[in-house]
Amino acid sequence: MHFLSNEVLSIEIAAKGAELQSIYHLQNKLEYLWSGDAKYWGKKSPVLFPLVGGLKNNQYNYNGNAYQLGRHGFARDNEFNVLERTPDSITFSLRSNKQTKIVYPFDFLFKVKYSLRDSQLTVAFIVENTGDYELLFSVGAHPAFAVPIDKNLQYEDYYLQFNKTENAGRWPLSADGLIEANSIPLLQNETKLPLNKELFYNDAIVLKHLNTDSISIVSDKSAKGIKVSFDGFPYMGIWAAKDADFVCIEPWYGIADNVNSNGKLTDKEGIIKLPSNQIFEAAYKIELF
Repeated sequence: MHFLSNEVLSIEIAAKGAELQSIYHLQNKLEYLWSGDAKYWGKKSPVLFPLVGGLKNNQYNYNGNAYQLGRHGFARDNEFNVLERTPDSITFSLRSNKQTKIVYPFDFLFKVKYSLRDSQLTVAFIVENTGDYELLFSVGAHPAFAVPIDKNLQYEDYYLQFNKTENAGRWPLSADGLIEANSIPLLQNETKLPLNKELFYNDAIVLKHLNTDSISIVSDKSAKGIKVSFDGFPYMGIWAAKDADFVCIEPWYGIADNVNSNGKLTDKEGIIKLPSNQIFEAAYKIELF
Protein backbone atom coordinates (compact mmCIF):
# COMPACT_ATOMS: atom_id res chain seq x y z
CA MET A 1 0.00 0.00 0.00
CA HIS A 2 1.17 3.52 -0.78
CA PHE A 3 0.36 6.58 1.31
CA LEU A 4 0.19 10.32 0.68
CA SER A 5 -0.94 13.07 3.03
CA ASN A 6 -0.96 16.77 3.80
CA GLU A 7 -2.45 18.77 6.68
CA VAL A 8 -6.02 18.06 5.55
CA LEU A 9 -6.18 14.77 3.65
CA SER A 10 -4.61 11.35 3.86
CA ILE A 11 -4.98 8.86 1.02
CA GLU A 12 -3.99 5.25 0.41
CA ILE A 13 -3.45 3.67 -3.01
CA ALA A 14 -2.91 0.01 -3.86
CA ALA A 15 -0.35 -0.99 -6.47
CA LYS A 16 -2.91 -3.37 -7.95
CA GLY A 17 -4.88 -1.30 -10.41
CA ALA A 18 -3.38 1.90 -8.96
CA GLU A 19 -6.67 1.89 -7.07
CA LEU A 20 -7.50 4.46 -4.42
CA GLN A 21 -8.28 2.72 -1.11
CA SER A 22 -8.93 5.59 1.28
CA ILE A 23 -9.61 9.34 1.35
CA TYR A 24 -9.50 10.39 4.98
CA HIS A 25 -10.20 13.95 6.10
CA LEU A 26 -7.85 14.53 9.02
CA GLN A 27 -9.69 17.56 10.38
CA ASN A 28 -13.19 16.07 10.07
CA LYS A 29 -11.86 12.69 11.22
CA LEU A 30 -13.96 11.10 8.51
CA GLU A 31 -13.44 8.50 5.77
CA TYR A 32 -15.12 9.57 2.53
CA LEU A 33 -14.44 6.51 0.38
CA TRP A 34 -16.64 3.41 0.31
CA SER A 35 -15.50 0.56 2.55
CA GLY A 36 -15.30 -2.05 -0.19
CA ASP A 37 -17.71 -4.46 1.53
CA ALA A 38 -17.64 -7.50 -0.77
CA LYS A 39 -21.25 -8.31 0.17
CA TYR A 40 -22.21 -5.48 -2.18
CA TRP A 41 -19.13 -4.56 -4.24
CA GLY A 42 -15.57 -5.36 -3.32
CA LYS A 43 -13.83 -2.52 -5.12
CA LYS A 44 -13.42 1.12 -4.10
CA SER A 45 -12.16 3.18 -7.03
CA PRO A 46 -11.06 1.10 -10.01
CA VAL A 47 -9.30 2.74 -12.95
CA LEU A 48 -10.93 1.98 -16.29
CA PHE A 49 -8.49 1.37 -19.17
CA PRO A 50 -8.24 0.67 -22.09
CA LEU A 51 -12.02 0.42 -22.19
CA VAL A 52 -14.93 1.97 -20.34
CA GLY A 53 -17.98 -0.25 -19.97
CA GLY A 54 -18.69 -3.48 -21.80
CA LEU A 55 -18.29 -4.71 -25.34
CA LYS A 56 -20.94 -6.35 -27.46
CA ASN A 57 -20.38 -10.11 -27.06
CA ASN A 58 -17.35 -9.18 -24.91
CA GLN A 59 -15.23 -8.71 -28.02
CA TYR A 60 -14.04 -6.15 -30.53
CA ASN A 61 -12.57 -6.33 -34.01
CA TYR A 62 -9.39 -4.56 -35.06
CA ASN A 63 -7.36 -5.01 -38.26
CA GLY A 64 -9.41 -8.04 -39.18
CA ASN A 65 -8.82 -9.83 -35.87
CA ALA A 66 -11.24 -10.47 -33.00
CA TYR A 67 -10.14 -9.83 -29.39
CA GLN A 68 -11.83 -10.73 -26.11
CA LEU A 69 -11.81 -8.06 -23.43
CA GLY A 70 -13.93 -7.80 -20.29
CA ARG A 71 -15.90 -4.86 -18.96
CA HIS A 72 -13.81 -1.78 -18.11
CA GLY A 73 -10.60 -3.29 -19.49
CA PHE A 74 -7.62 -4.84 -17.70
CA ALA A 75 -5.83 -2.00 -15.87
CA ARG A 76 -7.76 -2.55 -12.65
CA ASP A 77 -6.44 -6.13 -12.43
CA ASN A 78 -2.78 -5.37 -13.15
CA GLU A 79 0.07 -4.37 -10.86
CA PHE A 80 1.32 -0.83 -11.43
CA ASN A 81 4.81 0.44 -10.69
CA VAL A 82 5.55 3.64 -8.80
CA LEU A 83 7.10 5.86 -11.44
CA GLU A 84 7.60 9.07 -9.47
CA ARG A 85 6.99 10.43 -6.00
CA THR A 86 7.04 14.00 -4.65
CA PRO A 87 5.95 15.38 -1.26
CA ASP A 88 2.44 16.02 -2.62
CA SER A 89 2.02 13.48 -5.45
CA ILE A 90 2.57 9.90 -6.49
CA THR A 91 2.51 8.56 -10.06
CA PHE A 92 1.85 4.94 -11.02
CA SER A 93 2.55 3.38 -14.41
CA LEU A 94 1.51 0.38 -16.47
CA ARG A 95 3.26 -0.47 -19.73
CA SER A 96 2.04 -2.75 -22.50
CA ASN A 97 3.53 -6.25 -22.38
CA LYS A 98 3.08 -9.75 -23.78
CA GLN A 99 0.02 -10.38 -21.62
CA THR A 100 -1.78 -7.16 -22.50
CA LYS A 101 -1.11 -7.66 -26.21
CA ILE A 102 -3.03 -10.94 -26.20
CA VAL A 103 -6.24 -8.95 -25.66
CA TYR A 104 -5.14 -5.47 -26.76
CA PRO A 105 -2.57 -5.25 -29.58
CA PHE A 106 -1.22 -1.77 -28.84
CA ASP A 107 1.93 -0.28 -27.34
CA PHE A 108 1.25 2.18 -24.53
CA LEU A 109 2.45 3.72 -21.30
CA PHE A 110 -0.46 4.45 -18.97
CA LYS A 111 0.11 6.64 -15.91
CA VAL A 112 -2.19 7.51 -13.01
CA LYS A 113 -1.07 10.48 -10.90
CA TYR A 114 -2.56 11.35 -7.49
CA SER A 115 -1.88 14.86 -6.18
CA LEU A 116 -2.97 16.58 -2.96
CA ARG A 117 -3.53 20.27 -2.42
CA ASP A 118 -5.34 21.40 0.72
CA SER A 119 -8.72 19.60 0.78
CA GLN A 120 -8.56 18.55 -2.88
CA LEU A 121 -7.33 15.36 -4.53
CA THR A 122 -6.53 15.48 -8.25
CA VAL A 123 -6.44 12.24 -10.23
CA ALA A 124 -4.75 12.53 -13.63
CA PHE A 125 -4.75 9.96 -16.42
CA ILE A 126 -1.80 10.17 -18.84
CA VAL A 127 -1.74 7.88 -21.86
CA GLU A 128 1.30 7.79 -24.12
CA ASN A 129 1.31 6.06 -27.50
CA THR A 130 4.70 4.32 -27.51
CA GLY A 131 4.00 2.42 -30.75
CA ASP A 132 4.28 3.17 -34.43
CA TYR A 133 0.54 3.08 -35.08
CA GLU A 134 -2.52 4.93 -33.85
CA LEU A 135 -3.55 3.98 -30.31
CA LEU A 136 -7.27 3.37 -29.75
CA PHE A 137 -8.47 3.54 -26.14
CA SER A 138 -10.93 4.80 -23.56
CA VAL A 139 -10.18 5.80 -19.98
CA GLY A 140 -12.31 6.59 -16.97
CA ALA A 141 -12.76 6.78 -13.23
CA HIS A 142 -15.00 4.79 -10.88
CA PRO A 143 -14.64 6.22 -7.33
CA ALA A 144 -17.24 5.09 -4.80
CA PHE A 145 -18.09 7.54 -2.01
CA ALA A 146 -19.63 6.56 1.30
CA VAL A 147 -23.23 7.71 1.71
CA PRO A 148 -24.43 8.80 4.17
CA ILE A 149 -21.29 10.89 4.75
CA ASP A 150 -22.57 12.00 8.14
CA LYS A 151 -23.36 8.73 9.92
CA ASN A 152 -26.25 10.36 11.79
CA LEU A 153 -28.13 10.81 8.51
CA GLN A 154 -29.82 8.49 6.03
CA TYR A 155 -29.00 7.75 2.40
CA GLU A 156 -32.15 9.54 1.31
CA ASP A 157 -31.07 12.74 3.10
CA TYR A 158 -28.55 13.32 0.28
CA TYR A 159 -28.82 14.54 -3.27
CA LEU A 160 -26.56 15.14 -6.23
CA GLN A 161 -26.03 18.82 -6.96
CA PHE A 162 -25.18 19.59 -10.59
CA ASN A 163 -23.42 22.93 -11.00
CA LYS A 164 -25.44 23.81 -14.13
CA THR A 165 -29.07 23.36 -15.11
CA GLU A 166 -29.50 20.13 -17.03
CA ASN A 167 -31.88 18.70 -19.57
CA ALA A 168 -30.36 15.26 -19.66
CA GLY A 169 -31.75 11.85 -20.45
CA ARG A 170 -30.55 8.65 -18.88
CA TRP A 171 -29.17 6.09 -21.32
CA PRO A 172 -30.42 2.70 -20.11
CA LEU A 173 -28.22 -0.37 -20.06
CA SER A 174 -29.34 -3.68 -21.50
CA ALA A 175 -29.08 -6.95 -19.57
CA ASP A 176 -25.67 -7.37 -21.22
CA GLY A 177 -24.48 -3.94 -20.06
CA LEU A 178 -24.81 -2.27 -23.47
CA ILE A 179 -26.18 1.21 -24.11
CA GLU A 180 -29.75 1.13 -25.40
CA ALA A 181 -30.60 2.97 -28.61
CA ASN A 182 -32.69 5.69 -26.95
CA SER A 183 -32.51 7.69 -23.72
CA ILE A 184 -35.28 8.11 -21.18
CA PRO A 185 -36.03 11.36 -19.28
CA LEU A 186 -34.11 12.03 -16.08
CA LEU A 187 -33.28 15.71 -15.53
CA GLN A 188 -35.61 18.35 -16.93
CA ASN A 189 -34.40 21.91 -16.26
CA GLU A 190 -33.02 20.69 -12.95
CA THR A 191 -29.84 20.96 -10.92
CA LYS A 192 -30.62 18.34 -8.26
CA LEU A 193 -31.08 14.58 -8.29
CA PRO A 194 -32.36 13.23 -4.94
CA LEU A 195 -30.67 10.00 -3.91
CA ASN A 196 -32.54 6.81 -3.20
CA LYS A 197 -31.38 3.25 -3.64
CA GLU A 198 -34.05 2.40 -6.19
CA LEU A 199 -32.30 4.77 -8.64
CA PHE A 200 -29.72 2.07 -9.29
CA TYR A 201 -31.88 -1.04 -9.38
CA ASN A 202 -31.58 -1.03 -13.19
CA ASP A 203 -27.81 -0.52 -13.18
CA ALA A 204 -25.91 2.73 -13.68
CA ILE A 205 -27.25 6.12 -14.69
CA VAL A 206 -25.34 6.91 -17.89
CA LEU A 207 -25.25 10.53 -19.08
CA LYS A 208 -23.77 12.06 -22.22
CA HIS A 209 -22.35 15.51 -22.92
CA LEU A 210 -23.53 17.32 -19.80
CA ASN A 211 -23.33 21.08 -19.42
CA THR A 212 -22.27 20.37 -15.86
CA ASP A 213 -18.59 20.04 -15.01
CA SER A 214 -19.00 19.25 -11.31
CA ILE A 215 -21.36 17.11 -9.25
CA SER A 216 -21.54 17.31 -5.46
CA ILE A 217 -22.94 14.85 -2.94
CA VAL A 218 -24.60 17.03 -0.31
CA SER A 219 -27.39 17.17 2.25
CA ASP A 220 -29.35 20.12 3.61
CA LYS A 221 -28.93 18.49 7.03
CA SER A 222 -25.12 18.51 7.08
CA ALA A 223 -22.22 20.78 6.15
CA LYS A 224 -20.11 17.80 5.05
CA GLY A 225 -20.01 16.78 1.42
CA ILE A 226 -18.03 15.85 -1.67
CA LYS A 227 -17.51 17.73 -4.91
CA VAL A 228 -16.26 15.94 -8.03
CA SER A 229 -15.08 18.20 -10.88
CA PHE A 230 -14.56 16.72 -14.33
CA ASP A 231 -14.07 19.44 -16.92
CA GLY A 232 -13.79 18.00 -20.44
CA PHE A 233 -15.05 14.47 -19.76
CA PRO A 234 -17.82 13.75 -22.32
CA TYR A 235 -19.56 10.92 -20.44
CA MET A 236 -20.67 10.35 -16.87
CA GLY A 237 -21.72 7.26 -14.96
CA ILE A 238 -23.52 7.39 -11.59
CA TRP A 239 -23.91 4.04 -9.91
CA ALA A 240 -24.30 2.05 -6.71
CA ALA A 241 -24.61 -1.66 -6.07
CA LYS A 242 -28.11 -2.70 -5.06
CA ASP A 243 -28.95 -1.36 -1.58
CA ALA A 244 -25.33 -0.42 -0.83
CA ASP A 245 -24.34 2.70 1.11
CA PHE A 246 -22.31 4.43 -1.57
CA VAL A 247 -22.53 6.42 -4.78
CA CYS A 248 -20.04 6.29 -7.64
CA ILE A 249 -19.47 9.46 -9.65
CA GLU A 250 -17.61 8.31 -12.74
CA PRO A 251 -16.12 10.73 -15.28
CA TRP A 252 -15.45 8.88 -18.53
CA TYR A 253 -13.60 9.39 -21.78
CA GLY A 254 -15.43 6.52 -23.43
CA ILE A 255 -18.60 4.49 -23.02
CA ALA A 256 -19.94 0.95 -23.32
CA ASP A 257 -20.89 -0.41 -26.72
CA ASN A 258 -24.31 0.47 -28.07
CA VAL A 259 -26.73 -2.43 -28.60
CA ASN A 260 -26.39 -1.71 -32.32
CA SER A 261 -22.57 -1.63 -32.31
CA ASN A 262 -20.83 -3.20 -35.30
CA GLY A 263 -17.98 -4.38 -33.06
CA LYS A 264 -15.22 -2.47 -34.85
CA LEU A 265 -12.93 -0.68 -32.41
CA THR A 266 -12.34 2.11 -34.94
CA ASP A 267 -16.09 2.83 -35.01
CA LYS A 268 -16.71 2.58 -31.27
CA GLU A 269 -18.52 5.56 -29.72
CA GLY A 270 -16.21 7.74 -27.65
CA ILE A 271 -13.01 5.92 -28.63
CA ILE A 272 -9.90 8.11 -28.49
CA LYS A 273 -7.51 7.87 -31.43
CA LEU A 274 -4.03 8.91 -30.36
CA PRO A 275 -1.25 9.26 -32.99
CA SER A 276 2.14 7.64 -32.52
CA ASN A 277 4.40 9.30 -29.93
CA GLN A 278 1.57 11.57 -28.74
CA ILE A 279 0.29 11.95 -25.16
CA PHE A 280 -3.29 12.24 -23.91
CA GLU A 281 -4.00 13.79 -20.50
CA ALA A 282 -7.19 14.21 -18.51
CA ALA A 283 -7.83 14.86 -14.82
CA TYR A 284 -10.70 15.02 -12.37
CA LYS A 285 -10.75 16.49 -8.89
CA ILE A 286 -12.30 15.40 -5.60
CA GLU A 287 -12.86 18.08 -2.98
CA LEU A 288 -13.92 17.07 0.52
CA PHE A 289 -15.64 19.35 3.00
